[in-house]
Amino acid sequence: MEPRPEPTAAPSVVKLPESQVLTCPPARYGLIAFGWLCVDLGVIGAFLPVMPTTIFLILALWAFSKSSPRFHRWLYSHPQLGRPLRHWHAHRVIPVPAKCLALSMMLLSLVYVILFVAEGWALPLGLALALGTVATYIVTRPHRIPV
Repeated sequence: MEPRPEPTAAPSVVKLPESQVLTCPPARYGLIAFGWLCVDLGVIGAFLPVMPTTIFLILALWAFSKSSPRFHRWLYSHPQLGRPLRHWHAHRVIPVPAKCLALSMMLLSLVYVILFVAEGWALPLGLALALGTVATYIVTRPHRIPV
């Protein structure tokens, strides 16, 4: 059975300009290691319901875009891992389950800080403002590809 084409999808292969790739070996190899760590965490997140997948893959794609065009191309065009990256790249889509997980984890973090960490009101207020900004961004992203 042939895979269905994605509606108004981003190209499955992206050519990176060589000028974007770092030339400093320690920084380049550090970003490659960070990228592979994020790929590993993203794959783990695909199987564990409490860990996100897409954000780690987005971070890996960014790290590879600065360090290795070959790994960037591999991840972006991967049959399973590349699909959410292409949807994010083309449409800035965040699926509903990912939105729910992100928002619930932010709320739980805020409640934890209020109950067990903060000794005053400044930390919870600052955290609530920061998380509120991120939550607003997440909620305002589309949850499916426009047809």
